[in-house]
Amino acid sequence: MATAELESILDLNTLEQYCSAIGASTLLKSVVLFEQLMPEYVGNLVNASAAQDKDTLCSEAHKFKGAAGSVGLKRIQEFAQLLQHGESPEWPASHNAWLQVIVDNASDDLAQLKQYLQAKG
Repeated sequence: MATAELESILDLNTLEQYCSAIGASTLLKSVVLFEQLMPEYVGNLVNASAAQDKDTLCSEAHKFKGAAGSVGLKRIQEFAQLLQHGESPEWPASHNAWLQVIVDNASDDLAQLKQYLQAKG
């Protein structure tokens, strides 16, 4: 994958810093934990959206944003950040599209992250 494309998916700067500080194999252990929790995170977002529960959707998006950011998942973090701000003027018209980006890309982005770290390790 081209570096520019990878930079849209992963926070390469943060990942480089983490790898220097703790090592790719240690970071990969955190990523595996995130991978185990991700279906629950995404499921909570989807369920809150389906129930039209804006407060829960925003709250769950905030949690997911932090978790995704902590492992360097840039695109997922960015869309979760948009999703968490229910007061934003764009939110009513765009939140379903933002959620769909997360649903559509979370697994593939995570696979790219694991591949990146395994290559570093």
